[in-house]
Amino acid sequence: MTDKKTAPASKTAPERDRSWMIRTYSGHSSAAASNALYRTNLAKGQTGLSVAFDLPTQTGYDSDQLLAKGEVGKVGVPICHVGDMKTLFEGIPLDKMNTSMTINAPAPWLLALYIAVAEDQGASRDQLAGTTQNDIIKEYLSRGTYIFPPAPSLKMTTDIIAFTSKEIPQWNPMNVCSYHLQEAGATPVQELAFALANACAVLDRVKEGGQISDKEFPHVAGRISFFVNAGMRFVTEMCKMMAFAELWDEICREKYAITEEKYRRFRYGMQVNSLGLTEQQPENNV
Repeated sequence: MTDKKTAPASKTAPERDRSWMIRTYSGHSSAAASNALYRTNLAKGQTGLSVAFDLPTQTGYDSDQLLAKGEVGKVGVPICHVGDMKTLFEGIPLDKMNTSMTINAPAPWLLALYIAVAEDQGASRDQLAGTTQNDIIKEYLSRGTYIFPPAPSLKMTTDIIAFTSKEIPQWNPMNVCSYHLQEAGATPVQELAFALANACAVLDRVKEGGQISDKEFPHVAGRISFFVNAGMRFVTEMCKMMAFAELWDEICREKYAITEEKYRRFRYGMQVNSLGLTEQQPENNV
C-alpha cells in the first residue's frame, strides 16, 4: 500500500490592490478650455482629475484684480466663483470622479465650491473622493503663496481636516508637500525632516483642537498623504523613501498611539525633481 499524502490546503490569495489612478496635472487658460481638456483625457482612458490653478487663484485674487494682471490663466485654470467651478466640471459626474486639487491658502473656498457643484449635480458629500493639498505651512518655507499669518493658516488646515472627516470621509484633506522644499534648496534629508515636522504640527493641532475625538483620530491620521520629490541622487533618494515610510510608521505608533497598521501606512505620490531637468542632460530628460 502506498500512503496518499493529503494535498496542503491552498492559502487564500491576497486581495488584489486597486489599479493606480491615471491622471495628468493640468489646467488651461479658462474653465471652459480646461473642461474640454479634462473630458478629452477622460475619454482616452484617464481615470481621475488633477487640477492646476493659476497663481491669482492660488493666492486668493479674482482675475480682474489689478495685482493679477499678466498671470491669469498662465500656469493653470482661473477660478473666481461657483460659476467658474460649474463650467470646469460640466458633464463630469463628480460622484464618480477622484479629483485632486493642488490648492493651499484658498483651499477652504475651493473645496466649498467643489462641494456646491457636486451637490448641484445631485451628488451627496459622502460620495465624493479626492484630495486638497491644503499644506499652507510649506508655503512659508518654499513657494510663498500664503495669504494669512501662520497661526490662522494652521487653523484653516485643521478645520478642513475636521470637516472632511465628518462630511467627506473618502477625501484626503491634506497632502504634505515635501516636493517644494527640495525645489527651494533643501537636501533630501532636510526635505524628509521638515515634511515630517510639518505633518506632526498639523496632527498636534488636530488633537488639541477638540473637533476630532480620540476614537476618530487614527482614521484622520490615516487620510494624511504626502507629495515627495525624487531627484538625481539615486541612492540617497531611495534611502529617503525607506526612511520616510519607517519614520512615519514609528511616529504614528509611538507619538500618536495608533495601533492599526493601515492607519500608519505612508501614503504618497512622487514627482521628479524639476530643477534636475536641464538641457545639459538631454539623454536623461528627453
